[in-house]
This record gives sequence, C-alpha cells and structure tokens, in this order.
Amino acid sequence: MGTAATAAAAAGEGARSPSPAAVSLGLGVAVVSSLVNGSTFVLQKKGIVRAKRRGTSYLTDIVWWAGTIAMAVGQIGNFLAYTAVPTVLVTPLGALGVPFGSILASYLLKEKLNILGKLGCLLSCAGSVVLIIHSPKSESVTTQAELEEKLTNPVFVGYLCIVLLTLLLLIFWIAPAHGPTNIMVYISICSLLGSFTVPSTKGIGLAAQDIFHNNPSSQRALCLCLALLAVLGCSIIVQFRYINKALECFDSSVFGAIYYVVFTTLVLLASAILFREWSNVGLVDFLGMACGFTTVSVGIVLIQVFKEFNFNLGEMNKSNMKTD
Repeated sequence: MGTAATAAAAAGEGARSPSPAAVSLGLGVAVVSSLVNGSTFVLQKKGIVRAKRRGTSYLTDIVWWAGTIAMAVGQIGNFLAYTAVPTVLVTPLGALGVPFGSILASYLLKEKLNILGKLGCLLSCAGSVVLIIHSPKSESVTTQAELEEKLTNPVFVGYLCIVLLTLLLLIFWIAPAHGPTNIMVYISICSLLGSFTVPSTKGIGLAAQDIFHNNPSSQRALCLCLALLAVLGCSIIVQFRYINKALECFDSSVFGAIYYVVFTTLVLLASAILFREWSNVGLVDFLGMACGFTTVSVGIVLIQVFKEFNFNLGEMNKSNMKTD
C-alpha cells in the first residue's frame, strides 16, 4: 500500500524528464540500432538468394546468419534505447535504416536506386531529425506500480484483444492462402506483433529497476519481468518466421520500407494507449512530429515507388538541351 501511494504521489508530481546524458546516449544507441536493423533484411535476402542458387536451405548460409545476428544486435540496441528515452522517439528513428538498407541493397542485391531514391534517402534522414527535435522529453510511466496500473487498463486490454483476434485470423486463415502473393499479409502480422514487443521491452526495463531492491515489490517485479520476457520471446519468434517468409517472396527494400511505415504506426498507437507519452507533447511539437513522420513516409515512397524508373541527372540534362 505504501509503495502504491508513493507511486501515485510521484505520478501526481508530473512525468520524469531523463537527464541530457541519458537522452543523448539513448538517441545514439537508437540511431546505430536503426542502421544495423536496416542491414538485416538485405543480408538475410542475400543469404536466401545464395541458398536457392545452391539448392540448399538458407539456414546453412553464412550471410543469412550474419543478417540474423545483426537483427539480434539491433534489437538489443533498441531495448537499451527504450529504457533511456520515450518510445515515440525511438520507433520513428527506425526510418534511418530504410535508406541505409536501400543503399546496401543496391550493392549487394543489385536493386535499383535512382535519383529519386537518393532524394528519398535525404528526406527520410531530414524527417528523422525533425522527429528528434519535437519528440517528448519526459516519460509518463516511471515506476512498476504505474506500469501494472496501465497494463490492466480496460482500454489497453481491449486493444490487445482486438490485436490478438486479428493476428489469429491472419496467421491461420489469410496467410496460408494469400501470404505469398500479397506483401501486406506478412507485414501486417509482423507489425501487429510490434504492439507486444515494444511495450514489453519498455516494461521489462521499468520492472528490472525494482527486481534487485530488498522490498516487498521486488517479487512482483520479478514475476512481471518474466511474464513480459515470455511475451517478448514469443512475439520475436513469430516475427522472425514471417519476416523470412516475406523475404523469400518479395523485394527486401519494398518489404523494409512498407514494414517501417506500418510497424511504426501500430507501435506508436500501442504506446500511446499504454504509456500515454503523447500527453506530454504540446500542439507545436505534435505538429512537428506529424510533419517529420510525413516527410519520412514521403521519402520512403520515393525510394520504393519510383525505383523501377530508369533515369538520372545526365539524361535530364540531355533532354533539357534538346528542348532548348
């Protein structure tokens, strides 16, 4: 009772603002993780292509394993970043991995990246900077008691029930029939699972703070941490399976770009319902983040939609000279 009262009093005083050093460290880790994650799909796709050429399983290919290890390193980095800065900042920064992955794919997989694609890379980076500038500078959930209260919130529980029903429908009925021909099926499965992975990661970081304290709440913190670890593990395994299914059927850059937009949107929705970090964002910062996310999305569209167009600056100059 005393712990709950203390937590409630702390909540009433306002959200905690992380120190500038913690924010800088979290941002640095988030940026590096996004770049590492941007390479994972390309390396795994390269491994799958090499394995198909040899007629063997991609599980025997060293490049595929390099992509898998990079994915693990990137997720560990995300975990550290989520414990230091708000979710609404870390998740959109994944946009930096899209242009990096597209550039890498143009070399390793010989996928096209024309002038519009390069412009899209620039817009994605610029939009990410805008997101950083206008992101929330404080966290609305800072203790285990607050986390438990929000996890049992009827609105969040109702949202999770809808997500679970949608996942069951996609996995057992829609994916077997339409997964190999419709990229949105696999992307929807992986993105909806982000509603579990990101809040679980953030929750583990909060619960872990109380595990080693010698007080009555440490046992509850341990149980909560183990439960969230189980949810996180199951979500990652299912995501991993369907990411590789998608890479077997679709272009890695197209998958990575669409996956970023859908995943980020759903994760921000889940985080907004659970952690309510948006409550600390003013109107100007909200509009700034909306503009930043729109800029990132436009950049990603330029990278992907016009990738098959065969033109460059040299050809544009020639056509202008002919017109003159």
